[in-house]
Amino acid sequence: MIEVREKPKLVERAFLVGITSPEQTDEHTELLLDELASLVETLEIGVNGRTVIHLSKPQPKLMVGKGKAEEILAEARALDCDVIIFDQELSPSQQRNWERMAEKFLVIDRQEIILDIFGERASTKEARLQIELARMEYSLPRLRRAWTHLGRQRGGVMQRGEGETQLEVDQRLVRKRIQRMRAQLEIVRRQRETQRKRRRSLPVPTGAIVGYTNAGKSSLLNALTESDVLAEDKLFATLDPTSRRLSLPNGQNLVLTDTVGFVRNLPHRLVEAFKATLEEAVVSDFLLHVVDVRSAELEEHKETTESVLEELHALDKPTVLVFNKIDGEVDPATISYWRSRYPEAHFVSARTGEGLGALKERMVDLVQQGIRPMKLLIPHDRYDLVHFLHEIGAVDKESYEDEGVLIRGNIPEKQVARVTDFALAGT
Repeated sequence: MIEVREKPKLVERAFLVGITSPEQTDEHTELLLDELASLVETLEIGVNGRTVIHLSKPQPKLMVGKGKAEEILAEARALDCDVIIFDQELSPSQQRNWERMAEKFLVIDRQEIILDIFGERASTKEARLQIELARMEYSLPRLRRAWTHLGRQRGGVMQRGEGETQLEVDQRLVRKRIQRMRAQLEIVRRQRETQRKRRRSLPVPTGAIVGYTNAGKSSLLNALTESDVLAEDKLFATLDPTSRRLSLPNGQNLVLTDTVGFVRNLPHRLVEAFKATLEEAVVSDFLLHVVDVRSAELEEHKETTESVLEELHALDKPTVLVFNKIDGEVDPATISYWRSRYPEAHFVSARTGEGLGALKERMVDLVQQGIRPMKLLIPHDRYDLVHFLHEIGAVDKESYEDEGVLIRGNIPEKQVARVTDFALAGT
């Protein structure tokens, strides 16, 4: 991986390279480079320059032609950069060819940047294991980079040099480590399945906030629940799920969870780690899909989120589309356009609170879809159950009778079996 943590002074100034294929426009490539710049800055690496290359098809040796590669190197040197970062994935051989040609430059791709960000931010055991496994699988075919300085030490055809021997040792160690991590992950997965069953039996309804990274999900959670979850204007500010309790206008309690932000071109090796952080989206009763109304790529971000939800088999859950950040410098015509296109969506400002009341009422409707109105007569020796129903906000009316406690309320469907024995006729 890049030496940004262990040796921070080795990587300080980046030069970004975007590739425009015949199927896309320069504008689209520039927007992708803007996102790459944000990812790079998240690692506290400065961006000194960038360029967009038009390419009809990738070249096997360097991704681009040799002449164009020399132009990129010259521009990066002129801007005093020390790392060149491609927005497209480089193959191991392309990376080696680049670094052989670039000499003192480090040449990496978007995938390596995202791996480093996830490596810094993950805190759950499974996420850390998944990311470390992704790192090892990414590094294995690239180990040769570390030993090119010993390449001239090889002897004859039958004689191996020091560099080649060390490379083989390293590859063997990495393969063993990969095997160990896969075994550990299998144990963690079994534990997670048990935890998932427990979460499905939670006594209160659950909702999850999903959306593209930096859409304002954490800010929305803070505004709705009056909490102080970390909310920063940068990509992947939140990587592990955070849950808070929300009391809805009808008195019903709800557990609302903020999840990791989605991103385009997520490295394939990280997909499983990414899914591990989205467990709450899988088991929640409904989703709030947050988009940034100010984003020039709102539709693309929305589609990226939906494609990942489909992979998680969560796309069919009841979902509310929430347009956030309407308090910013947004053209009213833009908001009118999105309102007409998505009439069922909610338009809010997590910063000012505008629209949050209507959003809470919508959540009331969603929760009530999963509850059953019931009339219960609970014996006096079961006050534990009465207390439980109050805890989950399921009690509308309560009176004390000779035979027990008479309760009228809205019982979550997943808790109906717990009180069925005390239901009165007609409920």
